Amino acid sequence: MSRRNRITMGAAILLLSLGIARIASAGDSELQVCDTSADYALGAEDYPEAIRLHEEIVREHPDDALAHYHLGFALGMVGNRKEEIREYQRAAALGLNDWDLFLNLGLAQLENGDLDGATGCLREAVLLGGSHPESHFNLALVYERRGMHADAEREMLASLQLNPRQADARNLLGVIYAKEGNTARAWVVWSELVHDQPDYAPARTNLALLGSKNEVVLGQTAAVVPSPAAAVKAIEDQRKVPTQMHETELVMAPQNKVEGE
Repeated sequence: MSRRNRITMGAAILLLSLGIARIASAGDSELQVCDTSADYALGAEDYPEAIRLHEEIVREHPDDALAHYHLGFALGMVGNRKEEIREYQRAAALGLNDWDLFLNLGLAQLENGDLDGATGCLREAVLLGGSHPESHFNLALVYERRGMHADAEREMLASLQLNPRQADARNLLGVIYAKEGNTARAWVVWSELVHDQPDYAPARTNLALLGSKNEVVLGQTAAVVPSPAAAVKAIEDQRKVPTQMHETELVMAPQNKVEGE
């Protein structure tokens, strides 16, 4: 499922190819075991069959939290966002406390426009699964959507500390810097990303859009981006200097879900 959203902003056009992406697992609780046939259909991407089989399970076993979670995941994959959220909430109410449940619930709420709900669930995902870069990445994403750029920067740096090779995370970090007015850091982040991954189009596009401002970017003192660990410590001390740019639009690239297993 893909989307293209446009949000007006007073800055450069910043292309994000990051997405609201489902993680690869639809639940791995050690406390409960879901029906193998139903989960086989889920893993085989036969979502209508997975929905049918999981609906049979929850009718017979309404307290099976894992089945509710998997049913919600399958419903989300066919675009039934309202029921997806409802099934995730039922799973949580029945005691399922997996970090990926709260991650997927938060992402569904984000797609549904519930920023408050998404923020709460994605914070819970970080608390339960702070060793997973996806939890920090997606919390950073919702913070960025809310204009909470310092919090978004902190979480994106935390995600990159866990996995420095994430192209989408590096690109979004550049977007956060640019929206804060720190085009020097944005330019360096995107330049390094293009150097490391020449085929990553969003960073090339963002560099091109900053092209007319290169003399300003290169003239700023913060022309070198520290490592994620050093940058985390420097966030509070780093004062951003806004750069005036004409008003255009922020373009969100198509966003694809990664199906569950």
